[in-house]
Amino acid sequence: MTARFTETGCQAAAELLRGGGVLAYPTEAVYGLGCDPHDRDAFARLFALKQRPPTQGVLLIAADFGQVERYIDLARVPDAVLAQVRASWPGPYTWVFPRTGAVPDWVAGAHAGIALRVTAHEPAAALCRTFGGALVSTSANPHGQPPARSAQTVLDYFGDALDGVLEAPLGGQTRPTVIRDALSGAIIRS
Repeated sequence: MTARFTETGCQAAAELLRGGGVLAYPTEAVYGLGCDPHDRDAFARLFALKQRPPTQGVLLIAADFGQVERYIDLARVPDAVLAQVRASWPGPYTWVFPRTGAVPDWVAGAHAGIALRVTAHEPAAALCRTFGGALVSTSANPHGQPPARSAQTVLDYFGDALDGVLEAPLGGQTRPTVIRDALSGAIIRS
């Protein structure tokens, strides 16, 4: 049976993630599926739930810059670019950076970079803080289906195959976050 958590159950939800679980949680616009990015088995389960090709990477969501810094190849990012990105965070902005070896290959998929977001959405940020690091964040839906905008839709999609769902409000955005290349500024997803 899928465990259901409220915002006050953030500690239990983080424990589920640390134990290798896959959790759905609210983000700025849609529910996301998350797991520990360094737990390959949990990641494989997440991709099986989504029925998503393994070559497609996922982004990582975090509560603060310190949780994503080790994933960014800072030597390849000009100071002015980093300052611009940091000025947009926390917020609904996802940036693709050159990645370090700290990013597991399965997280990046066939991509050379890593997509990162420091969220201002408190339920997601609280989950990252309680977990103690960045989390995988990909829309909570089977590949090709509309992203879930409610806990009930998440449960309708995945049923008991999902380990848990954190039930809290979405962040008020109407669409998933724009994804930009940090170095060029090019929009990858609008």
